[in-house]
Amino acid sequence: MKSLSCIAVLSLLALTLPLAIASDPSPLQDFCVGVNTPASGVFVNGKFCKDPRIVNADDFFSSVLNRPGNLNNAVGSNVTTVNVDNLGGLNTLGISLVRIDYAPNGQNPPHTHPRATEILVVQQGTLLVGFVSSNQDGNRLFAKTLNVGDVFVFPEGLIHFQFNLGRTPAVAIAALSSQNAGVITIANTVFGSNPAIDPNVLARAFQMDANVVRDLQNRF
Repeated sequence: MKSLSCIAVLSLLALTLPLAIASDPSPLQDFCVGVNTPASGVFVNGKFCKDPRIVNADDFFSSVLNRPGNLNNAVGSNVTTVNVDNLGGLNTLGISLVRIDYAPNGQNPPHTHPRATEILVVQQGTLLVGFVSSNQDGNRLFAKTLNVGDVFVFPEGLIHFQFNLGRTPAVAIAALSSQNAGVITIANTVFGSNPAIDPNVLARAFQMDANVVRDLQNRF
């Protein structure tokens, strides 16, 4: 009977342990302001901690989101990021923020964040947003049209997108559950890898002519 209980406990731990380590670890101190020099302290979450005695309010402050991004690009959008790389006070805190600007008909193309769930709120305009579930779930599309003040969640690791449906610029703010969420833009990754993926591999995968693949690779 005791052995069965032990097996049950071990099975429960096996199921729950991955959930416990699925996001940025919790800090064991009030803060660990990230710096890029080993002279300032210990190495935590990929950054060295700034000496807490010389930490000040500026280490937790950024004003980069109060300016629109440059929309003069192929996709008609711009993502301005506040993460641990430009705001050291985020180190070990497991959160970051982005501002996304969209030109009319602009989009934040299909992409994924390997280390974070994202929650987005529309500040201006109307957006079509959505994500696609995993292969095991049948690659279902979950999409909504969002207006000002509407909120949508993109689960960690799933491919998602936003598209500006309006004739005027749009703005959204999104929070991510990692200090460094990472981003993989699908088209750039598949067709713009360095070195390039063999066109025959992509032609078979996408069921298209290899010459079409080569043309797409030249665009990225």
